[in-house]
Amino acid sequence: MTVRPIRLFGDPVLRSACDPITPGDQRVAGLIDDLLEGVAVPGRAGLAANQIGVGQRAFSYNIDGEIGYIINPVVVELSGEPELVDEGCLSVPGFFFPRLRYPEARVTGIDLNGNPVELRGTGLMAQALQHETDHLDGHLFIEGLEPEVKREAMQAIRASTWWRTGASSVG
Repeated sequence: MTVRPIRLFGDPVLRSACDPITPGDQRVAGLIDDLLEGVAVPGRAGLAANQIGVGQRAFSYNIDGEIGYIINPVVVELSGEPELVDEGCLSVPGFFFPRLRYPEARVTGIDLNGNPVELRGTGLMAQALQHETDHLDGHLFIEGLEPEVKREAMQAIRASTWWRTGASSVG
């Protein structure tokens, strides 16, 4: 298989909420394979289906050497005092900005066989669970930035090479 190109900020698929996946849909196995292969690339912590152009509710993660996926994730618990963390995104390449995230998160969903899945995490895993679920809801991490940081972020993004070239994806 080939790692699918990442859709970039500005692509409408990133702004649309993803559709739930019906358990047992045989086409979903290929999507999960693509998500797992895509997140295995060094430097990647998570990959949502819409980042590879698929409007279905699934994401993969690669945290501390643990690679996995979840289908139809729902954030069911966020705890702790929100903290400023530097956050980046494959769909906004080359940039990291400080934003508030909860230090602990719990997400539930299903696997390919329809079995319940629960993912819990602290630190980077909590951040990834929140970030990837936001993607599936049609939200990019820059939307959660403080107003002044968001203005600066948008200026930097608009000045980037990939924004100026109108690129819609990167490999």
